[in-house]
Amino acid sequence: MTAETVEYIRYRIPEEQSAEFLSAYTKAAALLAAAPQCVGYELARCEEDFEHYVLRVLWTSTEDHLEGFRGSELFPDFLAEIRPFIPYIDEMRHYKPTTVRGTGSAVPTLYEWAGGAESFARLTSVFYEKVVTDDLLAPLFAGLDPEHAEHVALWLAEVFGGPPAYSETQGGHGHMVAKHMGRGITEPQRRRWVNLIQDAADEAGLPTDAEFRSAFLAYVEWGTRLAVHFSGPDAKPPAEQPVPKWNWGAAQPYQG
Repeated sequence: MTAETVEYIRYRIPEEQSAEFLSAYTKAAALLAAAPQCVGYELARCEEDFEHYVLRVLWTSTEDHLEGFRGSELFPDFLAEIRPFIPYIDEMRHYKPTTVRGTGSAVPTLYEWAGGAESFARLTSVFYEKVVTDDLLAPLFAGLDPEHAEHVALWLAEVFGGPPAYSETQGGHGHMVAKHMGRGITEPQRRRWVNLIQDAADEAGLPTDAEFRSAFLAYVEWGTRLAVHFSGPDAKPPAEQPVPKWNWGAAQPYQG
């Protein structure tokens, strides 16, 4: 994945210029949205002191911001919008995210919403009962390890925000990818896998609300398409990386 950097710009805008400032950034935001180097942005206003604003911009990298965006045809128009407010900048710096990150308990993880470890254990148990009798998938899982369903349950639980049991007992993403190398998974087999795990989710009693199922299916589509890719004859193993963490949102585009 592309390295990302966070730019923070802190403004102190006189109250009488706040409307003009917000209007300018509303126009400038359209240029940020059009920039391929910009992952996302947010302008926040201080609740305790209305003169203070913080603009947070997530760039693909510091270099992409300073050389890519600032050297692009979008930048002159962006600068023209915000130029009157440059004298009011208190800070403008780039920050690299650390490993200290997470989500608060106000929004449950997909793991919690699904019902925890027991739900994923039921899911994989039902799923692999279907797999071993399926005409398309059974050949892929010939000689299935008796603990395979349990390991996949640990994997899915960790992916969806549960404890890192898979990482601690089996390995990271590279370990899971290695299990698919050279298997030559076909698109019909991938589609059958997707369909069967959705059927298994119904039978195992996983939540059926649209928000959960859309996130669940998004991961299944993403994961199975990677499995097909890495099972191909010319695939190279990826660098070792942690188990992906899926949430209610969407993953960023993959860039090899």
